[in-house]
Formats: sequence, C-alpha cells, structure tokens
Amino acid sequence: MILVLGGTSDSLKICDKLNSIGINDFVLSVATDFGRELAQTHADEIINGRMDKNEMVEFIKLNEVRQIIDATHPYAVEVSMNAMEACLETDIKYIRFERKSLLDEVMYPGEYIVDTIEEACEMVLNNKEWQNVFLATGSKNLATYVKKLKGKNLSARVLPTSEVMKVCESLGLNADNIIALKGPFNKDINMALLKHAKVDVVITKESGFAGGFTDKLDACIELGVPIIIIRRKMINYQKMVHDISEIEESLIFG
Repeated sequence: MILVLGGTSDSLKICDKLNSIGINDFVLSVATDFGRELAQTHADEIINGRMDKNEMVEFIKLNEVRQIIDATHPYAVEVSMNAMEACLETDIKYIRFERKSLLDEVMYPGEYIVDTIEEACEMVLNNKEWQNVFLATGSKNLATYVKKLKGKNLSARVLPTSEVMKVCESLGLNADNIIALKGPFNKDINMALLKHAKVDVVITKESGFAGGFTDKLDACIELGVPIIIIRRKMINYQKMVHDISEIEESLIFG
C-alpha cells in the first residue's frame, strides 16, 4: 500500500495519477472534514485526522505501507518531519512532492520577503500607513496575527466552513473582518477583494502557482499594494520531486 499525505490540491492530482496508471492500493490521509469532502472523487480510501510519528509508524506496520508520498502543505513542516522519521524507522521509501518556488521570479519593488509570521507582523507594526491588513494566509495562524496586530484593521480570507468560522469568531473577528471564500482566485477577483477591503498591505505565503500566488501578486502589482511574503521553511527532504509526472518514476510497485 502507498500512503499519500494530503493537504494540497496537488495531493488530489497525485491520487488521480495513481488511479490513471492502475495503482488502486493507496490511502489518502487528510487533516480535516473539508479535506475529506474534497477528496471523495479522487481516492477510494481516505483517512481523516493528523498523525504524529508514532501513529504513522503504527499505521505503516498495520497496513503494510511500502512508501509514503508527502504532498502536505509546504508550511506543514512538522508533518513532513514526522513522515520522514517514520519512514526511516520502518525502512520504507519517502517521496516529497512540492511546487517549485516562484520567489526568484518576483520582480516587484513593493514586495517584502520574510521568514516568519513574527517578522511579517513586526514589519506591519513599524509602518503607520499600513492600517488595513489583508491576510491571505489561511486560518491556521489567525490567532497569532490577531494577537500581534492589535490596533490594525484585519481582513482575513479563509475557507467558508463552520469549523473555520468558529475559529474566527472565537478570536473576536466579525463579518467586517472575514472574507469566507474558497480559492484560488484569478487576478481580477483578487483585485476586487483588495479594493473592497481598502487594503494597505497584503500578507501571504509562498504557495506556488497552483495555490494562486502569482494572481495575488499580479493583483498587488496592478493596484500598487505592498505585499509581504512569508517564505517556506527549508528542510532537508530525503527525496523531492516538483512535477507530478515524476511521481510514477519514483514508485515502488508490487
């Protein structure tokens, strides 16, 4: 069996690839009910819930997993570290799929590249002209932004699920702060959202082409809005591929 660790749209494409080449003996792991819902038409077997290293090791042994394809979000570093350690402990193959970084192609004077959320927040706090802050980083770290950016007007673009709405409400965010839409969006929609929120600065992650990064960037360039980009944390993956066509070449059959 192959264990596919999901969390991105690419993980669904990987499942489609496995199906297309006649590999049906795989299970897709997702972290949320929403992820499970999206995956229904891509994988026959889906497990829901985050696993730590020990749980991965147990799952590998019980299900005779022969390799892991890690297609989790680029910022879910802990999951990837757990997966690599579990593979080493059980002596199975690990493959990391990750979109290529687009930062080298960015040539916008209004871009600011940082390594952490804390650096992004500090940059916003140090600029008095940046009052209306557009968060295009998802809901996972909203609590940090709310805590560190007190006094700023936040607009958070998040997934329109009840779970996420509860998180937003628990942090004191209301209808004026929440833009609940499922992306990615093209340049025009991004521009409309930024205009609607009267944005002074955008904070986003380096999500790659499939994650709508270039459209967000192009919208900022068109409107002259500064954008703070939190780069991916680099770790030493055992094996990494950037194209889904490379997945087949790295598979263990049998």
